[in-house]
Amino acid sequence: MTRRQMQAEAAGSQQLLKVINRMALVRHLCAHPGLSRADLAGAVGLTKSTVSMLTRELIAEGWLIEREVVATGDLGRRPTPLFIDPDRLLLLGAEVGIESVRVVATSLTGELKACTVANYGASRTAKACITTLANALIKLSKQLDARQQILGLGVGLPGGVNEARGLLHFAPNLGWRDIPFGTLLAEKLQDTTLAGVPLFIQNEADVAALGEMEFNPAPASDPLLYVSINHGLGAGVIVGDRLLTGSRGFAGEVGHMVLQLNGPRCSCGRRGCAEALIATRAMLHGSGDEAALRSLAEVRAHLVDGDAETLKAVNSAGRYLGVLLQNLATAYDPACIVLGGSVVDLGEPFLKPALDTLLDYATAASLPPPSVRTSMFGANAVAIGAAALARYRLTRPALPLADSGAVMTETEEAH
Repeated sequence: MTRRQMQAEAAGSQQLLKVINRMALVRHLCAHPGLSRADLAGAVGLTKSTVSMLTRELIAEGWLIEREVVATGDLGRRPTPLFIDPDRLLLLGAEVGIESVRVVATSLTGELKACTVANYGASRTAKACITTLANALIKLSKQLDARQQILGLGVGLPGGVNEARGLLHFAPNLGWRDIPFGTLLAEKLQDTTLAGVPLFIQNEADVAALGEMEFNPAPASDPLLYVSINHGLGAGVIVGDRLLTGSRGFAGEVGHMVLQLNGPRCSCGRRGCAEALIATRAMLHGSGDEAALRSLAEVRAHLVDGDAETLKAVNSAGRYLGVLLQNLATAYDPACIVLGGSVVDLGEPFLKPALDTLLDYATAASLPPPSVRTSMFGANAVAIGAAALARYRLTRPALPLADSGAVMTETEEAH
């Protein structure tokens, strides 16, 4: 290695260290707003002079703001509290669903700023749906204030994802396989205001789990397990502040854990999968192709009417959810399990059998049941979680590139 190469490498290392330190300050203020520079220096292990320099930059760039001085009663200069700026830098998040896309804009701390939903047209091909997504993103970005800057964009997808390659492996409920989703979306956003915005993609349950971790003001639960129940069923697992994705991006595909031998056929081709026993289709009368034509809205209507067959089907799905949660609790020993997705909105007829079953298993083993709650973001859980994915990746620059999920064009790589 030449001297010039060594100098360039050293300069690059110093620049990376500075970025890491800057983002450490941002992450700590996200979790502990209102700290002074001195308190922040002690919390992250940096010198006061370094923190003063970095916070000055972060304030100028729109990451942080200063607020009113706190009266302490002490002599001398009073400490000035620092907060994440709620307005200047925003995140975009999108959920690619089975029938539509949902797009949100949030602050750096997850406050919802704008939201739009766009239904697919007659074509459900990946390219057609990506066009719908791109148009929704562009439409929403135009609604924002001109002084606001989009810092990053995340997308939650209904299937296994390779983040580093921007590749959607398989979305069974849409019939998509090996779609270069990141590249195709980036192409659609060329020559728009979103061109060049860092783009990240991940499985929908994974991003929803990140939303619960990144944007939850309560103390973090570790490990955290998010179970998403819609047309499909999946889970996001976070351990030690890291998203568990697996070697091929398939970690958390718990909807395809087999719960019943020779059970109903699943969208993946297997029989007896958790998805076939718990998700939307399981609650419809019967388990064949005819049942797949029915909707969750009809299930809700039948529950309101007190239809016995519907109540029985929903109760059965709830009990199988309890079995699945028991298995997941045994495998991961989570501090908290979060339930989300459209099926959760069915409420007590679905959730009570699940929690009762989970409690029965725990009681039989003389163990306390795991903590279970529903998502704090409701219908926006995946879209807001996708925005959280962008914050998660952008504020952790030390993560290896293989795990970063960054989708870069050739132009961006050249820089």
